[in-house]
Amino acid sequence: MEKLIITVAPTGAQTTRDHTPYIPLTPEEIADSIYESWKAGAAIGHVHVRDVMGENTMDLSIYQEVIDRVKEKCDIILNLTTAGGLETTEEERLRVCELNPEMATFDAGTMNFGSGVFYNSPSFLEKLATETQKRKIKPEIEAFDVGMIHNALRIAKKGLMNEPFHFQFVLGVAGGMPATPKNLMHMVDSIPANSTWSAIGASKHQLTINTMSILLGGHVRVGMEDSVYFRKGELAKTNAQFVTRIVNLAETLGREVATPDEAREILHLQNKNKNKVGGKI
Repeated sequence: MEKLIITVAPTGAQTTRDHTPYIPLTPEEIADSIYESWKAGAAIGHVHVRDVMGENTMDLSIYQEVIDRVKEKCDIILNLTTAGGLETTEEERLRVCELNPEMATFDAGTMNFGSGVFYNSPSFLEKLATETQKRKIKPEIEAFDVGMIHNALRIAKKGLMNEPFHFQFVLGVAGGMPATPKNLMHMVDSIPANSTWSAIGASKHQLTINTMSILLGGHVRVGMEDSVYFRKGELAKTNAQFVTRIVNLAETLGREVATPDEAREILHLQNKNKNKVGGKI
């Protein structure tokens, strides 16, 4: 198997201090959490940002502050969300591409999301695909169910996305596919053979789906965006705790962990020079 890519998602759009007092919210906290996770073994940092009130924002200056703080310390790949919160406008979401990250999320369909609706119209997805392709940003195709895989492949057939594709299976979100081993296997069987993939099991399913991903040759995402508990009844105090657990598990299961540069090669990132220490996005 190729080496294991660990993504850390330290903040997300839904987790608040009511869920856990340990969630990083300020630019400094988010950047420090990503750096600590890199030291623990993460190759990718998945970035959401918050405003001074702790609310979701797509403010590019806040993104830039996180980017600059991270790049001063390490060479982790930065994967910026183009989702924000459920009320974020399409224009705000597209503007994230102006920062030219190595990766950006591509949420491949509209769905019920908890008590709200997460809108990703076909026209918006084509605009996002066009923008990421133009800027050589690697789309992380986030698929909450099998239909989203096929949404992305239809867009790819129009020449707007380049192979090999990278999928992030997001299982266990209310409104999406449940986080079961059978569903994960079905998702894996539904993507092109030369694709890479990673998986998330939201909340209590995180470790189960992570373990299956390691064994099946996929990659993993961990962090407080997806689960705040390290084990039942015990809140994780840092995102790096989750990363360390995966590193130890991978070692037990005989899977080597990828460095950021090794992850760049595995994912066929095109703008590899964008996130080096001392560079400028």
